[in-house]
Amino acid sequence: MENSNFENQKKPNYAIKIGALAYVIWGILHIYVGYIGISQYFTDPNRGLWSALIGGDKMPIDKFQFASDPMTLKVTANFILNFCLDVAGYGMLGILLGVMLWKNTKPWLAYLVGLCIIGLADLSFLFLQVTPGHIKGDLGTYGGPILWFIAIIILPFGLPKFKLKELF
Repeated sequence: MENSNFENQKKPNYAIKIGALAYVIWGILHIYVGYIGISQYFTDPNRGLWSALIGGDKMPIDKFQFASDPMTLKVTANFILNFCLDVAGYGMLGILLGVMLWKNTKPWLAYLVGLCIIGLADLSFLFLQVTPGHIKGDLGTYGGPILWFIAIIILPFGLPKFKLKELF
């Protein structure tokens, strides 16, 4: 009798677990961008912040014209810090989606938010900054889109049957 109960138990949903972990790792990487922004803002708001962003083939650091007037320095430092904090906010969203998926809390809502919101954030960064060569393409800059892609491809294999009422 105990064997039949064991056999009837649901097997772990590896697709959901992999997707959830991909979002949590994605989130941690993006929160780290916020940390870099804050630390550079307080240590070197001009060169440090810009150097954390640029460095691609089309925007080498050694050819970049750093601002020298106080007003431009303040405005650009605040814009870059704002960008870094926005990225950290997306990171928090990614972790929340990973937790929702892991706990099977509205998994379709988590999937669709990840597909649309995280996708918009990551793909716009990838295609507007990294692939044109403004920001250096490396594991750090390609890692986020790769993790997002893994999540959105694998998750549907583990999601329950879609019910519209789950979204609300």
